[in-house]
Amino acid sequence: MRIYNPSFGLSATSKEKIELKPVNWKTDAIALVSNSKPNARELLWGIRDKLSAHRQVENIKFLAKNSASQPAPKELLQDIAQNYRAALLALGD
Repeated sequence: MRIYNPSFGLSATSKEKIELKPVNWKTDAIALVSNSKPNARELLWGIRDKLSAHRQVENIKFLAKNSASQPAPKELLQDIAQNYRAALLALGD
């Protein structure tokens, strides 16, 4: 399993410092990521519905692995890391 966390990771190859900002849960883009197991989609849509009472949800997107038995493709992980400030994952049945 690969976990992307912008506040922790490999040492930078240069001495350049990158300022990290906390996630703004009211406005930042959020990825809802399904592991493609039964009920994962329903769980994540329920979370999106609950969030809609507190924020706009146009930038909350549903993403999914192709299969529960396979790891997430590299392209999906890169998409999440590049386009979303947070990701919520559905990992159970």
